[in-house]
Amino acid sequence: MPDAIRRNDAVLTRAAGAETTSDPSSVMTLLADADATGGQLTSYRSRFAKGAVGAPAHFHTRASELFFVLDGALRVLVDEEVTVLHAGDFLVVPPHTPHAFAAAPGHEADVLFVFTPGLPRFDYLRLLGRVMRGEADPREIRESSERFDNHYVDSPVWRAALEERSS
Repeated sequence: MPDAIRRNDAVLTRAAGAETTSDPSSVMTLLADADATGGQLTSYRSRFAKGAVGAPAHFHTRASELFFVLDGALRVLVDEEVTVLHAGDFLVVPPHTPHAFAAAPGHEADVLFVFTPGLPRFDYLRLLGRVMRGEADPREIRESSERFDNHYVDSPVWRAALEERSS
C-alpha cells in the first residue's frame, strides 16, 4: 500500500495519497486492503454518479460487507428485499446473503464500504474499472470469482428494480 502509513497495528491512509480507480459510473478511493490490515478488514469509498448502477446481485462466502452512506442515496438489494439507504444509514450484509446496489434513481451516492475479515479486493476493483472502460475482457471477472470471493447470482427482484428505474 504505497501511501498508507502503518505504525504498530494502526493504518493511516491520507486522502491526498490514496489510490483511486474509476469506471464510467463511479470513482473508488482505495483506503486499506487486507494486506495492510493484517486481514482484519478491507475498506474503500465509492462515489456514484446520479442513478449509476453499482454492482449486480452477488454474495461473498468469507466476509460481511458493511455499507455506510456518507451522502446521497443508495438503492440496495438484500436477499429478496430492495430498500433505499440515505446519508447516515448503515447496513451490514453477512456472508452468503445475495445483495446488490446502485445509486438511487435521481441521486448520487457517496458510500464507505468495509469487508470484514479483510479480502484482497483492490485488484478486483482495478479489474472492474478496466472492464467497465473496455480495457479488459468481462470474462476475467467471472474467472476471478473464487479469488475475490465475489459470486454473482440471478435476482429477478433486482432486475425488476433496475427496470423500474429505466421506465
